[in-house]
Amino acid sequence: MTGRTAARGFPAFPRQRAGARFATSWWGRAWIKAMEDTSLDRHLLSGGRAYAKTGQVGPITVSPGRIAAVTESEFDTVVRVEQLADADWDRFLDQVAAKSGHIAALLDGDMPHDLVRAAEDAGVPLLPAVGDLEPECSCPDWGHPCRHAAALCYQASWLLDGDPFVLLLLRGRDQRDLVEALQRRHPPARTPGTPGTPTGGPGTVAGMPAAEAFAIGAPPLPGPPPLDVAFIPPRLEPAPGVDVIALEVLAASAASRARELLATGRQAVLTEYQDRVRLAADHGLDLGLAPAVRAWRYGGAAGLDALESAWTPPRQDLARARTMLEAGWEGERPPQVEEWRNRWTVGRTQLRYGRDGNWYPFTEHDGDWWPSGPPERDPSALLD
Repeated sequence: MTGRTAARGFPAFPRQRAGARFATSWWGRAWIKAMEDTSLDRHLLSGGRAYAKTGQVGPITVSPGRIAAVTESEFDTVVRVEQLADADWDRFLDQVAAKSGHIAALLDGDMPHDLVRAAEDAGVPLLPAVGDLEPECSCPDWGHPCRHAAALCYQASWLLDGDPFVLLLLRGRDQRDLVEALQRRHPPARTPGTPGTPTGGPGTVAGMPAAEAFAIGAPPLPGPPPLDVAFIPPRLEPAPGVDVIALEVLAASAASRARELLATGRQAVLTEYQDRVRLAADHGLDLGLAPAVRAWRYGGAAGLDALESAWTPPRQDLARARTMLEAGWEGERPPQVEEWRNRWTVGRTQLRYGRDGNWYPFTEHDGDWWPSGPPERDPSALLD
């Protein structure tokens, strides 16, 4: 079966508990963001979340370019996404083959950031952007998307969390096709007598006609060095006036930031204070920065800012968060929230909205608020 006719079926999701969250993977969240940012009606999104969590979507079928299900009241609901062309797939496979860990990560249920970025740099958009998801539904609602299509997209994020090959199937190729194509990409070794193969002998210069060389094309560049190799600090001999331990910490810090740069292609510019907190968080130093270190470990610079800064978010951001909170307690009364600027307090829990668009949880301890976990885009997921 080829990727153009392949299809996968998934059983209907049962009713979920109040406060259940949708995508937990970064690519699943990107899928939801593309759908939500396209929507012109937040009430329809709220209804879609409620339908998704209360089991109003039937079995889901995923095939190249479309995801479909029969939803509440027997409506036929489809969400379409553009398939990649053959040339796009060739460039994508070049990126996968350039690094051995990519296919292993995909088979292990992970979608590496650097693979997606490399594909985008090669002109291959794997993740949908605003307007890329085209909903269709037999219901009379004119929303874009309607509640049923929104519910299907929300549940699709659970499928994407479990298997990134679902996204690749939507783009046009199934797992079997991709693995077989990768197995065929190993270039054949040259044998004596073929063009471009040196014949040997004293004074022989290996070469080939320029036209033939240009026709071959440039092979993909080798991938960056592996990022999972543990850093081993250099062995430094004590010397007068030299803090050897401090030098080892700085060397480990430089290696960590270099690894981050290789993995993401970018690196934030930090203030002196932020860099001090980062060093303490990365290397277990006791610099009297316990809350700040905990904030950094959960959210980096954005988490530290959420700890230390109070600011007034845009109204539309807060309105969207209120809608998410209400949807998280569909059928139940949501918790009473005391709102002040970017800080929402529920009993001994406080959620702080970060400038990166995430909500950071805090817990009251001896009259102070301490970071208590990683952030979420949906505030209801932090108030289970």
